[in-house]
Amino acid sequence: MKSIIILGAAVVLIGLIMFAAPNFNTESTKDVVRLGDLKVQAKTEEPHVIPPIVGGGAIALGLLLIGAGIAMSHRTD
Repeated sequence: MKSIIILGAAVVLIGLIMFAAPNFNTESTKDVVRLGDLKVQAKTEEPHVIPPIVGGGAIALGLLLIGAGIAMSHRTD
């Protein structure tokens, strides 16, 4: 039952991180032109946004897992 509580705490932590930093960028490098040994590359940044409902859902799921783990540990004692 402790594993469920730990998993719930991890999910809550991930949800809080999603709320704290809902935006992040990824960077990629692509070859634009290639002539023999000569390469021309372009770096592009792509923004990503995590909707707030996903962070809230993760927090709610984590709290539910923590509650279930606590309830199951009290029931087996």
